Amino acid sequence: MKDIIIAPVITEKAANINAEGKTYVFKVKKDANKNQIKEAIESAFNVKVTEIRTLNTKAKDKRVGKYIGKTKTYKKAIVTLADGNAIEI
Repeated sequence: MKDIIIAPVITEKAANINAEGKTYVFKVKKDANKNQIKEAIESAFNVKVTEIRTLNTKAKDKRVGKYIGKTKTYKKAIVTLADGNAIEI
């Protein structure tokens, strides 16, 4: 279960989403569904999850000198917790 969650996403956009203190963003395995993500977060952090929104990121072109490559794709889960629950990241 715990191998479904890869890492928290700590960006300025994720901080704006977490303005109320109830919503967190995580990188998760590409083949994980919402039920598996919910169970993994509830067991790992001992909280109650009310809503999960997922999205698959697209690869972007990046250039270093004359070399052109692409960034990696990953699945992102935006998790909303019940009132009174919080996660320390």
